[in-house]
Amino acid sequence: MQAEAASPQLGWNLVHDVREVLEYHFMVNALLAGTVVALIAGLVGWVMVVRRQVFAGHTLAMMAFPGASSAALLGVPGACGYAVWCGAGAGAISLSSPATRSWGERSAGTGAVQTLALAAGFLFVSLYGGVLADLESVLFGNVLGVSDSQLLVLSLVAAALLLALAVLARPLLFASLDPEVAAARGVPVRGLSLAFLALLAVTVAATSQITGVLLVFSLLVAPPAAAQALTARPALSLALSVALALLITWLGLAVSYFSIYPAGFFISTFAFAVYLLARLAALLRARGLVRRPRRPLALGARVS
Repeated sequence: MQAEAASPQLGWNLVHDVREVLEYHFMVNALLAGTVVALIAGLVGWVMVVRRQVFAGHTLAMMAFPGASSAALLGVPGACGYAVWCGAGAGAISLSSPATRSWGERSAGTGAVQTLALAAGFLFVSLYGGVLADLESVLFGNVLGVSDSQLLVLSLVAAALLLALAVLARPLLFASLDPEVAAARGVPVRGLSLAFLALLAVTVAATSQITGVLLVFSLLVAPPAAAQALTARPALSLALSVALALLITWLGLAVSYFSIYPAGFFISTFAFAVYLLARLAALLRARGLVRRPRRPLALGARVS
C-alpha cells in the first residue's frame, strides 16, 4: 500500500481512480478545503470582476510580502502579519480610490497603495536580514497538508463570509453596476465599497494560509472572468463562476495526485485554459459563428 501511495498510477477505471484518491485522509481534507476555497473565490471573485477591482485584489494578495516580512521582524506568526496588512490595505485602497471616481483614478490610487506595501516589505526584509520561511508558505501554501483544525477554521470563516455577502448582495450589486444612480437613490456606495474590500481582504488572508496567495488569486480571477465572458445573465454567470472554480479545483487536485508536480500548477493552468476557451467562445459568438442566447440581461443593467 505504501508503494502504491508513493507512486499512484492513473488507469482507465475511473471509479477505481476516484476511490484511490478518496482512500487517503490528506486527499479528502485537500478536496474539502479546495471546495471551500473555490466556493468563496467563485462568489467573491465574481463581484470583484464586476466591480473592476481585479487590480485591488492583486494588491491585497501582494500584502503577503510586507505581512510576512514584518511578522518575521516582530517575531510573530506570518499569518498575523498578513491579516493585519490585508486589513490595512483594504482601508487604504478604499480611501485612495473610492467607487465614485473613474476607473483610471481608482487604478492609480490602488497602484500607489501597492507600491507603498512593496517598499515597506523591502524595508522589513533589510531590517530583518534573515530567511523568510513564512513568505513561501503564504505565497504557495500547502493544500495537500491541510489538517482537520485548519479545515474547521476555514469552514467557519467561509460561512461568515457567505453570510455577509448574502446580506450585502442586493445593494452591493446595485452599487457595483451603477454607482452614480445608486448614490442618488441613497445607497451607501462608499460604505459598500469598503465593506466589499474588507470581505475580499478576509477571503485572501484566510484562504491563502492553506492554498497560497497565487492559487487563491487565480481562482478569484479566471473562473468569474470566464463565466462573464460566456453569459451576460448575472444569476447564471454567478452560478457558472462557482461551478468552474469547483471543477478546476477538483480536477487540479485529482491530476496532481497522479503526478509528481504540485497541485497549484495544475489548478492555475486549468484556470487559465478555461479562461482562454471562454474568450474564444465569446469571440466566435461575436462573429456570429455561435448562436447568441435570447434576450440576455446585461451586467450593466440597473438593479433597483
